[in-house]
Amino acid sequence: MAKQRRSKKDSAAALDEFLDKILTDAHGEDEQLWAFRQAFEDNVDLPADAFVIGEPVSVVEVDYDGNERRGLTAKCRREDGSEHVVAASDVVFASGSNGASHVAAYRKWLGLDPYPAEAQAPHRRKRQHKATAEDLDLSRPVELVTLSVKQRAARCRLLGSDRIITLRASRLWNVVPGEIVTVKPRKQWRYAGHPYLSGEIESTRLDVAALGLVPLGLEDMGMWDPKKHYWGEDNEPIEEWAKPIIACGSRPEFEMEQVMPGADPEDPFSDPITVSNDLKQAGEYREAEKILMELCQSDLRCLDAHTHLGNTVFDRRPKDAFRHYEVGLRIGELALGNDFDGLLPWGHIDNRPFLRCMHGYGLCSGRLGRFHEAERVFDRMLWLNPSDNQGVRFLIEDVRAGRTWEEPRDE
Repeated sequence: MAKQRRSKKDSAAALDEFLDKILTDAHGEDEQLWAFRQAFEDNVDLPADAFVIGEPVSVVEVDYDGNERRGLTAKCRREDGSEHVVAASDVVFASGSNGASHVAAYRKWLGLDPYPAEAQAPHRRKRQHKATAEDLDLSRPVELVTLSVKQRAARCRLLGSDRIITLRASRLWNVVPGEIVTVKPRKQWRYAGHPYLSGEIESTRLDVAALGLVPLGLEDMGMWDPKKHYWGEDNEPIEEWAKPIIACGSRPEFEMEQVMPGADPEDPFSDPITVSNDLKQAGEYREAEKILMELCQSDLRCLDAHTHLGNTVFDRRPKDAFRHYEVGLRIGELALGNDFDGLLPWGHIDNRPFLRCMHGYGLCSGRLGRFHEAERVFDRMLWLNPSDNQGVRFLIEDVRAGRTWEEPRDE
């Protein structure tokens, strides 16, 4: 089965087990605090990037000086080089890292919410860590993850790191967010406190496994029963595409986590995708694209941003649209693994960004003459969403016959 989003009960149980492991044979608060300190020393590589009250810092040390009231402390270095000692419980490491799991266990031991970062309003964007001169070796090619692209510059992060840098290079029109670019560097500098790199792009590739992204979560929504599904009127025959789906029987259905940086759940009019679409309809294409690029820069897992970037060039440049859709599709697939056999129904709203990426990818595959790939994707979409709200069942006959979207059917 695919990796699924853990329920609160399962997550709490796993955290309790991890906490018990840290505190084995530690009795009393003093011994337990020393046990936490030792666990950090043994398992968390420092220095490590983190955040304190939304500010990017580098954690250089986690310590305990014997003062039980103070507990664990963390020595943090800011971008300007100044160092500050804060409560270790206030440090937020990257999600999924050893540091994050150790802080969660320590916070639970303190009686605090183990995951305070998850409770923050999603419209509050964190500042990002910046690359330094020590992070780059200009004597050899540099690999960067593209986050957003403008006409003359691309915001990137160093592959294998969360540190950002702005790339100035030619051929940026040929790069889409989520792709990895290999750059032959020429010069590195800082302006207004932000790092820049100039050079020549030698190659681009898509390798989502190398991006270091936390897979989107999957929430179990119960079992789907094909016997209770609407397949048409009683006197109508079952369509051929539906027969194997029905024969497969009941399967679990899920809802995929949706990431939307900048959206305020308390304000339904704050949806950045809606704002971008409104600007596009008003003819403000650059402003519309800017919003989508900013969403990718905030979090590459914003699948709807990739979809709508593809939509902006679908009519004029289907090859570029294909790449945007594929990035979103592959990022979404990280949550499914290789043997996912469940459903992602359109009726669960958060599944729609992923299904839209698949739809755009399949349409572009057909337009580009990749009919076998288009057929495979459309068939997969029917298995994921038998209601077929996007109407791919009407396209399968054409792609199987190798007909492009421009060719008329023979009546």
